Amino acid sequence: MKVTQTASRQLAAMVALAVGLGCASCGDATLQQKRGHSASDSPMSGCQTTASTGSPVVVGSGLQGDPAAPEPASGYVPGKKVIYAKTYMVVANHPLATKAGCDILKAGGSAVDAAVAVQAVLGLVEPQSSSLAGGAFLLHFDAKTKKVEAYDGRETAPAAATADYLRYISDADKTTPKPSARASGRSIGTPGVMRMLELAHGDHGKLAWKDLFGEGTNLATNGFKIGGRMAAAISGSASNLKRDDEAAAYFLDASGNPKPLGATLTNPAYAGVLKAMASQGADAMYTGPIAQDIVAKIGITAGIDGSVITPGLTTLDDLKNYRPKRRDPVCVTYRTYYICSMSPPSSGGIGVLSTLGILENFNMALHAPTAVDIEGGKPTVMGVHLVSEAERLAYADRDKYVADTDFVPLPGNSPDTLLNKTYMRTRANLIDFTKSMGTAQAGDLGPVPLGIDKTPENGTTHLTIVDKEGNVVTMTTTVESSMGSFHMARGILLNNQLTDFSASPTDSNGLPVANRVAPGKRPRSTMAPTMVFNGSAPGDFVMATGSPGGGTIIQYVVKTLVGALDWKLDAQQATSMVDFGASNSTTTNVGGEHPNIDATSNGANDPLVTGLRTLGHTVSVSAQSSGISTVVRTQVNGKTVLSGGADPRREGIVLGDTFTP
Repeated sequence: MKVTQTASRQLAAMVALAVGLGCASCGDATLQQKRGHSASDSPMSGCQTTASTGSPVVVGSGLQGDPAAPEPASGYVPGKKVIYAKTYMVVANHPLATKAGCDILKAGGSAVDAAVAVQAVLGLVEPQSSSLAGGAFLLHFDAKTKKVEAYDGRETAPAAATADYLRYISDADKTTPKPSARASGRSIGTPGVMRMLELAHGDHGKLAWKDLFGEGTNLATNGFKIGGRMAAAISGSASNLKRDDEAAAYFLDASGNPKPLGATLTNPAYAGVLKAMASQGADAMYTGPIAQDIVAKIGITAGIDGSVITPGLTTLDDLKNYRPKRRDPVCVTYRTYYICSMSPPSSGGIGVLSTLGILENFNMALHAPTAVDIEGGKPTVMGVHLVSEAERLAYADRDKYVADTDFVPLPGNSPDTLLNKTYMRTRANLIDFTKSMGTAQAGDLGPVPLGIDKTPENGTTHLTIVDKEGNVVTMTTTVESSMGSFHMARGILLNNQLTDFSASPTDSNGLPVANRVAPGKRPRSTMAPTMVFNGSAPGDFVMATGSPGGGTIIQYVVKTLVGALDWKLDAQQATSMVDFGASNSTTTNVGGEHPNIDATSNGANDPLVTGLRTLGHTVSVSAQSSGISTVVRTQVNGKTVLSGGADPRREGIVLGDTFTP
């Protein structure tokens, strides 16, 4: 709902002041003092956090206890406690991005306004996971109309793409794109996230669009420090980044070495893109000089190191003609709750809801974790067994049936075919309490001649936001693999999202794959931003969550939902709890990075791991890399408040008008 012009001007003035002053806390302490104030007198007190000393600290100030201070990525930082807020909250995977969104909410902005600000910062400080030239899926709950809407900002294949776009250079040259499909121009999809956010802002924005980019612009101009995850990503991708002129100049030093943890980066080109979008709207990135530079980079044929690069076939018309979509979310009842998640082209929502639909046939409360502590306790063997078996069945169906429904319809032309209670019961009946099924078969949903697609997916990032009016955004946003395609234009890392398509249009049996490449098509995703309500319809908001993690997103979201809804863990415990689950293979994941798992000797001394192996599970105790961001509405001292949990496996934090009960 739009505010009056006068109110809009007042809010714009407030947010301009907030962002302008708040930027003093975006750099180091000396920069803060140069601008004439310190953390103790910051107007951003509602978006401060608490240092280990117990005193408040402004995120990004560089002062002692600042959560944005660069630290090596540890895999898991124990001891995170649930955070409570009175009316508004942001949880995102990087402290600087979380603060950008919180500042917008404090200034009176909506949840969508804050999401725009968070995305503008994430694409800068977490380029290994997010990008202005990436894609996203967003769920929005309108507290007044009680309506949940899904927004699709998934990238698309160019108009010139063929079914063999990713596996052959051309019909005449049936060799793999060089240096690989991912590192060539063929992997780069037409970006969607900023057009999608603009669409959502038009529907639900409160502040002016132009006032949402200040924090991102200031950080890009004045600098930020490389954090642990970003430093690791640069180091791991250095040989690929060396091919691209912009990427090499930005991420590597003069000797070609990766810029290290704690180094300060500025990105004036990125700041220029944000300024252009602030004044011209998202069109600034989809038409004109910025779009020309993006298309030119997609079409390059050689790296600066002399390597051959197969060009992508994206044109200016592909960018100009991109359109985000409003979609109906997929929703089901689960026990006493109503749960909504993302619809196709994401398979994540159907995968999560299918798993829950199967689990609804079991009394999961009987299998709650033991020794529950601040980290979520120790999952039980039967709890993990039932969840993993249900996920095997859900993944089997999504591998066969789910893709971009604008091109390949679901069985019965409806998610209900995959999610109805009767079908879920028949799937649940396939679970054996005494042994793992190993690999599940897709359900027989009629004569749908589709092949099986197990194309791997990679990491992303996630944010969950509740504003003062009770509106909710939960959004998963991505550049696909870490550091995307390794190509950069205008300070923006370009995605490699098209590698989420099946490279082959048919499976090993010659059957057409639903997730094959086609012009204008959106690749299948596993992103699953999810909301929970009491009752049988949207209205009484309970919870919102989601996670990065590529193909394992379904597992991370399910364990968080089951943890909160069935096992009554708080927002942080459910988020922190051991990551576990299975895609449709014999392997069951148990996150060995968690302090409640003994991963030594491949888990041979851990009772959960050995118990699962007794049931026939092949257990992996490899570290999991979720980035779950959870908000749960709860009761504290008789009052309804918000509680938040940020994944201890990433750098994210919770901010809002927080209080200590």
